[in-house]
Amino acid sequence: MKHCLALACCAFGLLTGCGSKESAQPKPEAAAAPVYFKPDPATAGTLEGTIHMTGRHPVMKPIDMTSDPACVEAHHGPAIDESVVVNKAGMLADVFVYIKSGLEGKTFEPPATPVTIDQRGCWFRPRIFGIQIGQVLKVTNSDPVTHNIHPLAKINREWNHSQGAGDPPLSRKFTAREVMIRVKCNIHSWMRAYIGVLEHPYFASTGTDGKFEIRDVPPGDYVIGAWHETLGTQEQKITVGPSGKARIDFTFKGE
Repeated sequence: MKHCLALACCAFGLLTGCGSKESAQPKPEAAAAPVYFKPDPATAGTLEGTIHMTGRHPVMKPIDMTSDPACVEAHHGPAIDESVVVNKAGMLADVFVYIKSGLEGKTFEPPATPVTIDQRGCWFRPRIFGIQIGQVLKVTNSDPVTHNIHPLAKINREWNHSQGAGDPPLSRKFTAREVMIRVKCNIHSWMRAYIGVLEHPYFASTGTDGKFEIRDVPPGDYVIGAWHETLGTQEQKITVGPSGKARIDFTFKGE
């Protein structure tokens, strides 16, 4: 009789989950959504300035693309080394300017719009640019030849992907701050670009006029960094007041 009762109890336990502790455990709570910082348009300011180069301006050397005749044809004109681009007035292009510190404690939402780097004329375009952590990097190939995009990341994951003519765009993301990541093409050694990955949207690259502008900056005290691929890095402190314009200029020295 006792044996029958034990079997019945066991069967009842199976039907009810055997009284396991697992069924009594509370379900884990969903992670709280991040609270993103958004600058107040009524008080946000603008950071602007120029990058100047002193000293002897380097001669922009020609690049030999004859190893790939399709690149010669696709480039539409002579290819010139762009590692230092400075105009007659001494204004320096392709300098990456960004807020290096002063935004601690703020979390910024990654933009929904991707940043595009194109392989066009056997060249990376743009050469110097920034992107936010979590923002999509869209890689396109406008050339009739196969390219290879290879970001040599040291903090983020390094990746390497070939992209043939007519292939669909590639999409990638970066997960950590890294200034800067060199990008190369393993097929065409002269192709080069640099990516600045930041947790915020406050960055810019200078054009051929050496100017930059960073908008919607919340009032505060900041350290501003300026990076150039061959001339090095600099930084300065600045205060951005409410609804004002703050100006900061950098000077890089050539030979």
